[in-house]
Amino acid sequence: MNAQAKRDIARKKRILAHAAAIGNVSKTCRYFGISREIFYRWKRAYEAEGESALINSKPCPQNPTQRVPKPIEEKVLYLRRTYHFGPLRISWYLERYHQMKVSSGGVRGVLIRAGMQRLPQNERKRSIASSFILYSKQVPGHHLQVDVKFLKFQKENKTIRRFQYTAIDDATRIRVIKVYLKHTQKNAIAFIDHVLEKLPFRVKMVRTDNGHEFQALFHWHVEDLGIRHVYIKKGTPRLNGKVERSHRIDQEEFYQLLTYKDDVDLEKKMNTWENFYNFDRPHSAHSGKAPYEALKEKLEA
Repeated sequence: MNAQAKRDIARKKRILAHAAAIGNVSKTCRYFGISREIFYRWKRAYEAEGESALINSKPCPQNPTQRVPKPIEEKVLYLRRTYHFGPLRISWYLERYHQMKVSSGGVRGVLIRAGMQRLPQNERKRSIASSFILYSKQVPGHHLQVDVKFLKFQKENKTIRRFQYTAIDDATRIRVIKVYLKHTQKNAIAFIDHVLEKLPFRVKMVRTDNGHEFQALFHWHVEDLGIRHVYIKKGTPRLNGKVERSHRIDQEEFYQLLTYKDDVDLEKKMNTWENFYNFDRPHSAHSGKAPYEALKEKLEA
């Protein structure tokens, strides 16, 4: 009998003896962190077969032939390490861009074997903090969420500040983004006009926070266009949760990989990123389809 088997027997006999001594199975199970079902399973096995029945059974042997191939494993780990994607999104990316079909369960197995099944600590905290349910409108253009992301770049030991204005359609998740040098109502007005030119559907309502860039001048400009403008309650950014979440995606999948050169280069790369987000990036709200693919389905329906 090996040392592990002896430890299994000693631990389980100690738990059984503790329950017999205090005369309370429930308290024993709570104290040792096991269920009553497991306790009684051990007790019946011990009474029927003796100490040998308390040895933990060996796990099923692994079958290397059923593992994900090494080249696919490397792509899985790259996507996890670089973008912190979950198993389902990694599965979508592999099929969409590499013609590799791997189930989310297969991806999860790769992550577990590599010790990467858990996100970094700060990512877990953010996931918990943003665990509100985001309800969606079904009609494109019914609600348009608008917000500003503050940007900071380093160039030649100088801090460059820019402001990304973002609009996202509640129903389809189609986005329009544009960077401005200043954070003003004038730029907010210019941005909303830019958004209305780009979107392929009519907008009925614009929803923003109470930032100074969305005050009177912006408000009445939107209303004069025949579009309703509403403010979310103060201190409740989750009410504009889709645009907030999209800013996190920008940070994880675009800005952390970006090297700032100048504004012309930044605008060019942002246009490429906007097109990728709208036409090619798999979106969990649409079961792996891109926003414009979801719009096409809605129009056909």
